[in-house]
Amino acid sequence: MTTPEPQSSSPQPSGPVSKDRAYRSPAGISGGVLVLALALWLGIDALVTGEGDTRWKALAALVFLVPLVAAYTVRPAVFANDDRMRVRNPFRVIVLPWAQVESFRSAYSNEVFTEGGDKFQLWSVPVSLRGRKKAARQEDRRLAGGTGGRRRGSVLGGVGQFGSRGGGAGASAVEGEGPVRAEADKVMDELRELWEARKAAEGSQGGVTVRWAYEIVVPVVAGAVALGVLFGVG
Repeated sequence: MTTPEPQSSSPQPSGPVSKDRAYRSPAGISGGVLVLALALWLGIDALVTGEGDTRWKALAALVFLVPLVAAYTVRPAVFANDDRMRVRNPFRVIVLPWAQVESFRSAYSNEVFTEGGDKFQLWSVPVSLRGRKKAARQEDRRLAGGTGGRRRGSVLGGVGQFGSRGGGAGASAVEGEGPVRAEADKVMDELRELWEARKAAEGSQGGVTVRWAYEIVVPVVAGAVALGVLFGVG
């Protein structure tokens, strides 16, 4: 599912610069691109061929829907380096120095908890119950001496996959590397390992920062207001 990819990194007080590893959901990105393409096709067609206030309604709908769909599908990502984790969720960007992370939790969603008691969901690392069941079956076969523990080639190779190993949306493992894990769970394992290794480091200190994504919020609100006015007077 995800492959760490180089991203811009924040400079450390001393020592070499640490590159970010990025984790995204390939299923979310592909689904979002399809929905955006459909919305743009229908919206542009309405702008070109529509009459009366249809064109204004189509324009308002595009202003509302395009950033909203992108926020929940293409935008989410988690970036991690030796100093901190940056969580880019649909409407917020949260920067968490490793010293401020209290724990991670994986249940029906993957979440990070801060020392101050705040909780943030990792939108780009969705939990797959199907993936966990597949991993459990492969682990059973591996323990029974079958071939479930062999590495399988990545179905969705390249940018946008979870973790540093292949395996698509299911699970993969290499013989001798331990139990088979679902891809999202392996991402959480990597984040936990990095946090445990770096939480006491000097470069990992600092406070949590949360920024609203006004580039998403403003057009969504403007489009919603415009649609309400157009349908109200129409």
